[in-house]
Amino acid sequence: MKKLLALLLLVAGTALAQPYPSKPIRVAVAFPPGGPVDIIARLMGPKLSDLLGQSVVVENVVGAGGNMATTRVAKSPADGYTVLAHSSAYAVNPTLIPNAGYDGEKDFVAIAVVASQPNFIVVHADFPAKTLAELLARARTDKLAFASAGNGTTPHLTGENLFKLRAKVDITHIPFKGGGPAAAAVLGGQPPVGVIAGSAPLPHIKAGKIRALAVSSARRVASLPDVPTLTELGYPGMEDYTWVGFFVPAGTPPEVAQKLNDAVLRVANDPLIKERLEGLAFDVTAAPLAETAAYVKSELAKWGKVVRDVGAKID
Repeated sequence: MKKLLALLLLVAGTALAQPYPSKPIRVAVAFPPGGPVDIIARLMGPKLSDLLGQSVVVENVVGAGGNMATTRVAKSPADGYTVLAHSSAYAVNPTLIPNAGYDGEKDFVAIAVVASQPNFIVVHADFPAKTLAELLARARTDKLAFASAGNGTTPHLTGENLFKLRAKVDITHIPFKGGGPAAAAVLGGQPPVGVIAGSAPLPHIKAGKIRALAVSSARRVASLPDVPTLTELGYPGMEDYTWVGFFVPAGTPPEVAQKLNDAVLRVANDPLIKERLEGLAFDVTAAPLAETAAYVKSELAKWGKVVRDVGAKID
């Protein structure tokens, strides 16, 4: 009996001593394929796998504006083997959605905000409006709707803020389950207007199938230099970005969080990955853990205020 107990303790001690990671890491993507979160998770996954020496398995866990993945990961063991890949909707949902199921500050450790991109106000190529001013004028006479990646995404709130609060026009919000589906909807003209983060509509804009009227960045996007910023068009202070971040459950050992942060920073700044991201209108923003935590905290405060100011509600 003593020998058996000693053997069990030895096995347990060996298991505990195994360096992280010692098994595959699962990344739960909060949105469907085709949007910013999925694009970044799948672009970085193989490089992270090479760097960490374990498989990085990416899966889409879709639903409730990203909350299905968020609540699932929050309840997972805090061991670094289950990672949440989410957008800036992570910072919006706790204010927008009653009983969202998580506390953005207390329930997770923010590993990195990998990259960000601005939101575009777009229309189908056949839509009569050639400028934002023409779109707003049409909205005063016609009943229009706009597509977004879903309730609680920053494109949703950029649209609500611009149309309802700033321009005083009523354009109905239609939430989709991600940037890819929202771009596909505008491409099909159902609805012909969208507010969507850059990577999803970008190929269609370049192909001339979707027209970009404005962008929510501080300066014009290099790959679309003819698209004016909202500030240029008379809407200052609307520098809104959709970002993509990685999170792990609260209680994850600090050394594990640090190892993940180190790996994400190395991959995000790999010249080939950085070039791919910049080609998709992303700016790499990955930073150390303390800086990341401070940024996420500021985003929770910023978007909570926007939700309250525009009176945004779940459609």
